Amino acid sequence: MVLTKTHSISRSSSCLRKYRILFVFGITVLCVQIYLAHTFFGLEIRNRKSSRLSSGDELSQPEEDEGLSKGQLKLPPDKTSNSKISQTNRNRTTRLKLDHKLLNFTPPCEFTGRDAVSAVTRAQSQVCKQYIVNVTCLNQQGLLYPERIQSLCPHSPGFIDKPVSLGCFKDDKTLRILSGYYHVFKGNNSPERCAFLCMQSGYLYAGTEYSVECFCGMEKPSQLKRLPDSSCNMKCSGNPKYSCGGYLTINVFWTGIQKFKAQEARNASTDGENVKPVQIAYLLTVNGRASRQVKRLINILYHPSHFFYIHVDARQDYLYREMLEVEKSCKTSNIKVARGENLRHASIWGGASLLTTFLRSAQQMIAHSHHWDFLVNLSESDYPIKSNAQLTQFLSLNRGMNFVKSHGREVQRFITKQGLDKTFVECETRMWRTGDRKLPDGIQVDGGSDWVALSREFVEYVANSQPDALVTNLLKVFKYTLLPAESFFHTVLRNSRFCNTYIDNNLHVTNWKRKLGCKCQYKAVVDWCGCSPNDFKLEDFSRIRNTVDRNLFFARKFEPIIDQRIIDRVEEWLYPEKLNKTVIAAGYDAYWQSLYHNADLSPLTDDAQLTVSNSIARSTFRKLNMDFKRVHLLETTAYFRQNQFVGILILAEAVTGEETVGYTERVESLVYLKHNFSTSREWLGKIQSLSVSTDYDQKEKTFRNLMGSIGPYSSPVLSYEFDTGITTPQNLSVLWVDPYDRLVDVNYILLEEMALLGFRRGMLGHNLMNI
Repeated sequence: MVLTKTHSISRSSSCLRKYRILFVFGITVLCVQIYLAHTFFGLEIRNRKSSRLSSGDELSQPEEDEGLSKGQLKLPPDKTSNSKISQTNRNRTTRLKLDHKLLNFTPPCEFTGRDAVSAVTRAQSQVCKQYIVNVTCLNQQGLLYPERIQSLCPHSPGFIDKPVSLGCFKDDKTLRILSGYYHVFKGNNSPERCAFLCMQSGYLYAGTEYSVECFCGMEKPSQLKRLPDSSCNMKCSGNPKYSCGGYLTINVFWTGIQKFKAQEARNASTDGENVKPVQIAYLLTVNGRASRQVKRLINILYHPSHFFYIHVDARQDYLYREMLEVEKSCKTSNIKVARGENLRHASIWGGASLLTTFLRSAQQMIAHSHHWDFLVNLSESDYPIKSNAQLTQFLSLNRGMNFVKSHGREVQRFITKQGLDKTFVECETRMWRTGDRKLPDGIQVDGGSDWVALSREFVEYVANSQPDALVTNLLKVFKYTLLPAESFFHTVLRNSRFCNTYIDNNLHVTNWKRKLGCKCQYKAVVDWCGCSPNDFKLEDFSRIRNTVDRNLFFARKFEPIIDQRIIDRVEEWLYPEKLNKTVIAAGYDAYWQSLYHNADLSPLTDDAQLTVSNSIARSTFRKLNMDFKRVHLLETTAYFRQNQFVGILILAEAVTGEETVGYTERVESLVYLKHNFSTSREWLGKIQSLSVSTDYDQKEKTFRNLMGSIGPYSSPVLSYEFDTGITTPQNLSVLWVDPYDRLVDVNYILLEEMALLGFRRGMLGHNLMNI
């Protein structure tokens, strides 16, 4: 008996030892599954709580539309896709202390907000620092913005005191009564607070639930789900005097607005209707040095009945002089260039002054004797894709209407992505982000594109020197707003007596390529990540041609230095009768763009470019065996032929002969740039291009420094393109060697089948000559 028991115990121990590993493994797997299940359902619950119920967030925007595509929406540097990580980082760094030693004045308040402290610290001048401090203090004290603005739209005024209650209703977790938008007001929920939020987003109905929750929707709840008011018995987190629903019970309110529907544009007149042709005023806000392209744009749009008002960036002396010559040469006096105090501004990307520029220019256009019916704003990068006659006919059929393009997404998402919930201050030709803000209650917020076509009556309304309360208060808001023209006109239209003249179309097709155009390329002038459209190229012509049956009349962007063929092709398509005359014209396939002019005071020319240009000018006179005393550089110009960069034209003059009897001689030389790189036999035919220069444009994958001049303070970039026949993947090393033949940096490139073109930036320090 004892032997049997011992044998049994021994067998049991053997089995345990044999299956111990399997047992431990099974327990481990079970624990992991429990953990994953807990994490999954926890995330699902959190996502349901925080997600917006609108399905519009995930809808893609057609590339032809100017409405902000996913890539165009401006994403701030401090926002990541992981809200938890973002919140953690914000908690760590949100409070900073301002160093008062940086200031020569006493701030009117104390603030520790990260954005404001950072902006004041980085600003260079005391004037700018004080401006940022004053705006921040006013915002902190609640004095910068109006708390509420009354809508003047006749059919959607909102509510005056309290939203109209529709009663208590039964809600459902899976089929929400109000399924448009969802938000949690932890400590300040109330019927008014929730209704204002929903109204801001254009929702007709607001609902408060479970004390802290706010729901928005477009559909009125069914009376079949009506409950006694006593079923909604939880007090509001922001005002315990009122009830804010309960568990799966919701108090529903009408926000005081009607469902918004943009007007449809007319495309044909009714039988027997005699439509008087409209006159168009073009507001051209131009920048850069592409004067030939601006002249070409004016030429193709020109008609004696139209009016052209040209605003040249205040920093662009060369383009300003060129446009003054255009104005002077116009015999019919319907071309006017902005001049005078407070009429020219530095039009930085996203700047608040862009709206000021528009409104000041509009006032000048209204005051001009030339009558017009529509104002259309364009830049040097725009070009028509329908004829003058087609545009005039279309606008004549839609006299009195206003053409703007909406973002087409959930409003609260647009507000966040666009930075409308932030305060921005413009000074030192930069937009400084200074902190959060709350938009005024009582209005519907809208926005999208800043390219518009507005009726004269509406322009007179918004540009009035003594505007009404609505415009006055909105101007206070948009004075400190990033990209103000992308929202101001839309918002005024939605909330004014012009709310029935809104047509959701800005007449533009835009070449959005999100992966290329959203590279935070404007961080040098704005505390935000911005996007920009790509230039149209000849291979994109089919997209333009496909707009023939749509109400699209302009396209952007076009740049002759990137691709002039597409501009030629569009013009030939619009006006085939001009083709023969154009082709035989001298310089038909050529293009010139100024890089430097000796009369320019602004902007400052790159020192390396000036040094190289002067050196080449002196060499030219020496090669001609001319006895010169002084060489004076006059102009440098980039020259293109058959859509290819040819070289640099250098115009200079010098005093030749004896000092007392000498005379001035002018010489222009064409300088060809050499691109030299040597390879081993193994790499022959495998490298398409290797270039080192500065000012690399990631969007267009080209260097903007056409001369290729590199100085001691330059930041050189390597651009490369390999042949498609190269073996991939491959690892390559880029060695950066300074002028003293010292290795100062190393980059690594992983060549893959879909990544044969790219660039690498060398970290060479601040001064190439003193590394």
